[in-house]
Amino acid sequence: MGEKTLNWGLIGAGDIARKRVAPALATLENCRLVAVSRNRAALAEEFAREFGAPKWFADWAALVADGEVAAVYIATPVFLHAEQTIRAAEAGRHILCEKPLALNAAECGRMIDAARANGVRLGVAYYRRFYPLVRRVREILASGMLGKIAFARIDAFEFFDPAPDHPRRWLLDPAQSGGGPLMDFGCHRLEVLTDLFGAVRAAKSLVANRVFGRAVEDTALVLLEFENGAAAQLSVTHAAREPRDTLEIFGTRGSIHIPVLNGNKLNLIIDGAETTEFHPPAANVHAPLIADFTAAVLAGREPIVTAETGLAISKLTEKIYRD
Repeated sequence: MGEKTLNWGLIGAGDIARKRVAPALATLENCRLVAVSRNRAALAEEFAREFGAPKWFADWAALVADGEVAAVYIATPVFLHAEQTIRAAEAGRHILCEKPLALNAAECGRMIDAARANGVRLGVAYYRRFYPLVRRVREILASGMLGKIAFARIDAFEFFDPAPDHPRRWLLDPAQSGGGPLMDFGCHRLEVLTDLFGAVRAAKSLVANRVFGRAVEDTALVLLEFENGAAAQLSVTHAAREPRDTLEIFGTRGSIHIPVLNGNKLNLIIDGAETTEFHPPAANVHAPLIADFTAAVLAGREPIVTAETGLAISKLTEKIYRD
């Protein structure tokens, strides 16, 4: 443990919490996982014991009220984010919330207001900001070696056709998820694009059911025009069997080709000459995000990924759905 330590409570104990969040909170310097909440007490206890947390709760509000908890990570379905964040802020807890920040921009605004009113930090889990691969793309763009940027393209395909008893079936209910793949993982890619290219001037979209006929879209195609003149296409779907996770950027002098955004490989072509680079992410991709948020709280600064980022992505997503 470091000289200063932040005591964390984990609200929600699903797949992401088990694979990434809890291991990070249990092992990162300056973090101490002190409490876990999950609706079923026996499962909460099992999870807490597995990751060395001394306390567990079936009621998340009881965790928030516990005086030993200084910060909470909210890893619950998106429709719960606003209520849980506001309650945590009112209790004086710092909050790092899963993405998307909330169901809509209005909820995001209330969450940000609550954090400000109570003097606590609020962050959102857009952890790709910390990928060395994305950082390298940022460096290449800033260097000007691609020339003037014309176009970028992201394809993100994850086949998802859950059985009625699947634990993530809630993603098909718009009242709980806010939308389909655009909300689920498209928001991550929108954050990457706006991080790289800045503010969006205009957006056009086709958001539809192509295969499943669900209450939420199974496919979304989005065209973005940025204030700096660049354009981008984002394609996301739950309906394609072939997985895809690509990022390509094309400029007047060269291009970037990333075959797997969650991987480590980057192909760079400048004036016809191609080179390959490797920039592996952290073994636990949530760890750099949580480490930065913890450092921000202990130092009294803003985290690198602020709640305002979550609000901006929510506003953009709403515009895409509305159009």
